[in-house]
Amino acid sequence: MYYKETVRVPDEKGKINVMKKGKSCYVRYLLETRYVPEKKYAIPKFAIIGKLSDDPGMMFPNENYVRYFGPEAFSEESQSERSCCLRSGTFMVLSELARELNLKKILENRFDDRDAALILDLAFYSIITEGNQSQYYPDYAYNHPLMTEDMKIYSDSKISEFLSSVDYNQIQGFLDDWNHDRDHGERIYISYDSTNKNCQAGNIDMVEFGHPKVDKGLPVVNIAMAYDTNNEIPLFYEEYPGSIVDVSQLRYMVEKASGYGYRNIGFILDRGYFSRTNIHDMDKAEYPFIIMVKGQKKLVREIILDCKGSFESDRNSLIRPYRCYGKTVARKLYPSDSKHRYFHLYYSHEKAAAEMAVFEDQIEEMQKYLDSLSGEKVTLSEKYSKYFHIEYHKDGTFVCASEKTSVIEKEISLFGYYCIISSDPMTAEEALTIYKSRDASEKLFRGDKSYLGGAALRVHSSKSVRTKLFVEFIALIIRNRMHTKLKKEQKNLKKRLNYMNVPAAVRELEKIELMRCSQGNYILDHAPTKTQKTILKSFDIDANVMKRRNRSLCEILEHVSK
Repeated sequence: MYYKETVRVPDEKGKINVMKKGKSCYVRYLLETRYVPEKKYAIPKFAIIGKLSDDPGMMFPNENYVRYFGPEAFSEESQSERSCCLRSGTFMVLSELARELNLKKILENRFDDRDAALILDLAFYSIITEGNQSQYYPDYAYNHPLMTEDMKIYSDSKISEFLSSVDYNQIQGFLDDWNHDRDHGERIYISYDSTNKNCQAGNIDMVEFGHPKVDKGLPVVNIAMAYDTNNEIPLFYEEYPGSIVDVSQLRYMVEKASGYGYRNIGFILDRGYFSRTNIHDMDKAEYPFIIMVKGQKKLVREIILDCKGSFESDRNSLIRPYRCYGKTVARKLYPSDSKHRYFHLYYSHEKAAAEMAVFEDQIEEMQKYLDSLSGEKVTLSEKYSKYFHIEYHKDGTFVCASEKTSVIEKEISLFGYYCIISSDPMTAEEALTIYKSRDASEKLFRGDKSYLGGAALRVHSSKSVRTKLFVEFIALIIRNRMHTKLKKEQKNLKKRLNYMNVPAAVRELEKIELMRCSQGNYILDHAPTKTQKTILKSFDIDANVMKRRNRSLCEILEHVSK
């Protein structure tokens, strides 16, 4: 929380700096510098002590300022207050979605009322600001309505304290309750995927060096999630050490699905999970699966070459929604396999042309590079020897390189093809339609990294990591429902509108504001625009509903001010 009275920015050379975030500039105070021998550099630790005011050299202090500099610099009458302009539009939608999903009630089964409301506020904060740093939460709370009782604004230190206080059993209890409400008899397909997050903290159990998708030279923690593609809802997640590869973790996710009571389900998996062990585990649990396979794998390549020319232009094999051709053949995955699997082969002329263009550019660049090496002593990687005959002088100097035409032509002949394997019999179109439904889970992970500030963890204890990941999961549930409803309304409108996506809708809804008038009570600033009405219609919120919800917020704010 920031105090309304300004103080002078402390004049401590080398310890004060300013960091811009959005439209605000925050004043940071250097607490300590910790040298890390392995990295051979020092890591500074800052605390935000205030934000700059319009008056040069002055700032609005917060509780950290009082902690480190004492309260003597400003008067006793100074107190934190709420902004005279509260952005209520997105909050209204998110709180409606949380109510629809019954999240508050489920959270209150495992947390007290105050903490359950705070979890929802932190989730809303992540969705609206696309960030997850605790130190900026008070600034967000200053400008938005809140779920907490009396809309209490918690300081960043209180948020940090809360993150480290949540018990693992509370989190697991929520996941048990959340999955208990699902229809376990319904046939659903679970899209299983994983990602990882960078972390600099060294005292967190799960943080280890591994194989991150974006390698920044930092240890990581891995996150895996199960997503119900039929009902378009995240089911459960798990975190595990960064050194464990995705393909080996699937076994435990299969067991977890069984533990939550899911029986009549199938798994949709990306190509990274293709392994004999994973196939065996899903067979053992009697879970059907649909899995993408790399086109260059020997088994798939052989089947493609066997079927090549039999379906690529056959109009009966055309899968119109995806503009590709498909064919299904039954084969065993490996000699000792106990049953036949169904290999769904696909060919796309557009995919072939795109792959061809990229490959030709790649070969051209490699040829240019090799031509520039004439007379030099070099050691070339396998990437070059795969496609080129390399000639050297006896003294080891490079002479020339010529294409391995048969290798290149064989690779080109496989462009445009891809394969999906299913354990159950189905047509190529059915398999592709089910596999494509996992796009939603991929968007979910992209949303976590891009729109929830989840690319990195900014906490320093194992408990805080678990709680922060839990809050992100709650945010993903709500954001995903928002995405689903916007997508559905877009389809009903039968035209493409560039504001019918979550980031654009949030930006538009943030313009709906409650203004504090001279009597001290809040009123709606102006009627919603046509664009805002279209967005709100996605959530069954019309002008009358919005008026009632805003009136309710105003009554709460009036009560709080008194």
